[in-house]
Amino acid sequence: MTESTSFIHLKVHSEYSVVDGLIRIPELINRTVELRQPAVALTDLANFYALIKFYSGAISKGVKPICGCDLRVCDTDNSDSAAPLTFLIKNINGYHNLITLISKSYQEGQRRGQILTQRKWIESHHEGLIVLSGGREGSIGQALLKHDEMQAKAELSYWMKLFPDSFYLELQRTDRPGEEHYIHQAVDLSSQFECPVVASNDVRFLREEEFEAHEARVCIN
Repeated sequence: MTESTSFIHLKVHSEYSVVDGLIRIPELINRTVELRQPAVALTDLANFYALIKFYSGAISKGVKPICGCDLRVCDTDNSDSAAPLTFLIKNINGYHNLITLISKSYQEGQRRGQILTQRKWIESHHEGLIVLSGGREGSIGQALLKHDEMQAKAELSYWMKLFPDSFYLELQRTDRPGEEHYIHQAVDLSSQFECPVVASNDVRFLREEEFEAHEARVCIN
């Protein structure tokens, strides 16, 4: 995380994501204050374990807490592939809907060690939520990286219809393979569909020197 009074992180995994995050909640809030950022999101992987600690801690330090989570979304219960989306809560209705989606994913969506969320569940529980596309790893990003523009357009149209005025194409620049190609294609797609874009980063640790510890945890998994 770097200092900025205008940039807000919308995609952060804490230690409660277990295999995909090192960040402790008090340290996240203190670092946000240190960097003079007015708000921060917590989007742990398919869980709300840290929600109360995060919300109360952020409020006590004058930081606006943005609550949400990352879900891996698949087409059907026997789908072999899933793509990540980030869900952020707008209001109490969105809070209840996201709780329902997380619960159904644990009760009915566990496959091969993953917690998966079916699209049909989201269609029934979508109100009050803001959704980020998942960047190059999301379904739109994967279609663009495969040069399948028709599929990318179909995916974007689907999500924009389900989340009117609340769906954003994610742009990330972290030197990962295919990233620049994705960014240019996504910006072009956003212009065609008048879909807003948002800059994000996959925050899994707070300082550069913590990368090796994070990588070790991912490898252990």
